[in-house]
Amino acid sequence: MKKKILVTILAASLAFGMLTGCGDAGATVRESAQTGENSEVGTDSEGGSGTESADSETESSESTENSESTENSESTESSEESGEAEFVIPEVNIESYDIPDTEAFEFVHNMKIGWNLGNTFDAFRESPFADELESETQWVGIATTQEMIDDIREAGFNSIRIPVTWHPHVDENYQISEVWLNRVQEVVDYAYNNGMYVILNIHHDNSEGFMYPSTEYLEQSVSYVTSIWQQLAERFADYDEHLIFESMNEPRQVGTAWEWSVNGSADCKDAIACINEINQAFVNTVRATGGNNLNRYLMIPGYDASPDGATNAGFVLPTDADGVKDKLIISVHAYTPYNFALQADSESGSSSAFDSDTARFTADINTFMDKLYNKFIKEGIPVVIGEFGSRDKNQNTQSRIDHATYYIAAARARGMSCFWWDNNAFTGNGENFGLYYRRGGYFVYPEIVDALMKYAD
Repeated sequence: MKKKILVTILAASLAFGMLTGCGDAGATVRESAQTGENSEVGTDSEGGSGTESADSETESSESTENSESTENSESTESSEESGEAEFVIPEVNIESYDIPDTEAFEFVHNMKIGWNLGNTFDAFRESPFADELESETQWVGIATTQEMIDDIREAGFNSIRIPVTWHPHVDENYQISEVWLNRVQEVVDYAYNNGMYVILNIHHDNSEGFMYPSTEYLEQSVSYVTSIWQQLAERFADYDEHLIFESMNEPRQVGTAWEWSVNGSADCKDAIACINEINQAFVNTVRATGGNNLNRYLMIPGYDASPDGATNAGFVLPTDADGVKDKLIISVHAYTPYNFALQADSESGSSSAFDSDTARFTADINTFMDKLYNKFIKEGIPVVIGEFGSRDKNQNTQSRIDHATYYIAAARARGMSCFWWDNNAFTGNGENFGLYYRRGGYFVYPEIVDALMKYAD
């Protein structure tokens, strides 16, 4: 059984564009994607330590943030005759798993579904800006506003993840610029004051100069991570549990053959052991500041934040402070199945198709989620999938709807909450994960948002 939805927004989108002056009203983001045209393209994120990974359980080597961030005009998909585009949100029947009845799992359940403010505060370049606040707009071309976050909240997203790269904004003693920290706090407040759950992290600081998980760089890495979190914990000490700290983003040995995969090599095992120590230092630092930070929920990634990075035998969850129980959450990223969700359409083996009713399409999702359920959730440890999504491949919107629906239904059945990676990218050949067009202030793919919300509760 399937539920039909009709998207009839062409006229409204065009009118909105003419009123706001955001580009040529007759040219749509979707039309641009179909023709390969790209009117306003932001700076690509850099490779290496400036990238996001796929789920390395079954895939490796691809970045989710090395994307063309674009501003274009109006959004819709419509037939020439009727002005309507018809999509189907599938019915997904997954029996709920046995979920522990604890405050931690209620907390994760209440996060509902989240959205990443991607390619924004995580954007960086190594050469300094005249005004460091320019880095916020470097990859997306527009600064974040309260109105944008209001739109995200009103669409049903109950949580937001704000990735932040800190190293371009610190001095030689790792002290964060007050200008940068003030601006980050301002945007955190946009969401926090809206009643949203907010995840704040250390993002693209995975390099030998700052945080690099190896014995050679361990002392420096611990120093950097603890310095950053000491400052953040003190700055946000009065915020309640709606603010969540995530220690690191996808910690890994950048540039190695195992950068995006867990293997049995001595170097990879060393990296996993170092990540355990860095995570422990993070927990110790935050808890030592006391107050609300003593019981704040903290998110903990394994190697490259993949399911394998968390479920491998070497990963160890940090020991929490005395008297603090069930306040640690496993942090995982999973763009699964890789060939559909993340792999470039031009690469061999890439697929633009996904059918939620066909086992061969859903098997990879079930496999990695069951691994997480069996190792953590059954044992009373909650899991949040902090990044997932599917990139646009020549307007394969129906398949993306099927994928979004099934992914959320599968995660929620196992007691997990998920955050869509939105990098504000819609056109060209990059990683087009954008849902919400920031300059225009609307959702380019409202039907995918509807699919995400169907089973989010």
